[in-house]
Amino acid sequence: MNSVKYSVPRLERFCRDAFEKFGFTAAEAAQITDVLLLADLYGVASHGMQRLVRYHKSIEKGCIKPDAKPEIVFETPVSAVIDGHAGMGQLISVFAMNKAIEKAKQVGMAFVTVRNSNHFGIAGYYAKMACDAGLIGISATNSQSIMVHTGAREAILGSNPIAFAMPADPIPFWFDAATTVVPKGKLEVYHKADKPLGAGWAVDENGVECTDAEHALECIDRIKLGGILPVGGMLEASGSHKGYGFSMICELLCSIMSRGATSNHHVRKAGEGAGTCHAFIVIDPAVFGDAQALRENLSVFLQELRDAKRADENVPIYTHGEKEAIAYEEHMKSGIEVDISTVAEMIAICDYLGMDSTAYLGEVDTSAAKESFYKNAEAVG
Repeated sequence: MNSVKYSVPRLERFCRDAFEKFGFTAAEAAQITDVLLLADLYGVASHGMQRLVRYHKSIEKGCIKPDAKPEIVFETPVSAVIDGHAGMGQLISVFAMNKAIEKAKQVGMAFVTVRNSNHFGIAGYYAKMACDAGLIGISATNSQSIMVHTGAREAILGSNPIAFAMPADPIPFWFDAATTVVPKGKLEVYHKADKPLGAGWAVDENGVECTDAEHALECIDRIKLGGILPVGGMLEASGSHKGYGFSMICELLCSIMSRGATSNHHVRKAGEGAGTCHAFIVIDPAVFGDAQALRENLSVFLQELRDAKRADENVPIYTHGEKEAIAYEEHMKSGIEVDISTVAEMIAICDYLGMDSTAYLGEVDTSAAKESFYKNAEAVG
């Protein structure tokens, strides 16, 4: 058995109760759970249940402080800088995006930055918040340094994802992607599944291509040389400099504008926050005229993209966000497949928190599970 299928309500109950046990209020636990579950519902397995062990270790070692509250340290009518004080990234980010939405509704657009935060889940969750309010949303974050930029063999930049969402019919435009070829979470998923990495994904400490997921993770977390390649791969000829540049843009928006820690200066010691930085930008389409007309224009254009002549008539063309919407409906009906190694980590969390794992997760044979890569990690904020 490689995975276990759980209903969404069952996973929701487990996550809410676990995060309450970790010290969050019921409302906070529900908010964190909502971010995590959206990732799995959208089919982004690297940022859903598989992330639980990371948050467990970060809370246990003091990188995430459950009682921390975000603080606005600088503010204008169109902007704000927020200090997260090493709190839970999801809670800080919802607070920040709500502030950006509030300002954009008042003055047309807003830019809110965050410093001293932690991993915030999928960037697209926060862009979606603005989109659901009829606005254009942009969200970005820096991360642990894992990108080996063009010409280097040392990771300085993070995966630094960026997301953009804009209202449209029948499905909004929703784009969320790392600026590395793949995020670190995908390496963890492949490590658990004992699968080789794809060609052009990662390099080892010598700058040589590496398809061993466990060694690639070791390069990032322990050897501190090697890592994941930027979008475009290893060479400028294949566009490596473009992914490198996109990652830099995210770094500028997040850490430089908030006066926080750049990816290579994230704190990795027990008892201290990770120093992750975020950026949230919201634009009210009405500042460009008739917001409904803009929505209709985008909706028509997206349909033209879907209706383009296909390379293979049997393979449909999708617009960004469409596959996620389909996956959401399917997972809500049929449940979510959770890798057996992640289930083993969830059982370990139950044991740590004094929760009855059988009541939450059922009787599961985890003998085929791989040992958590984070078991002996120094800190994973």
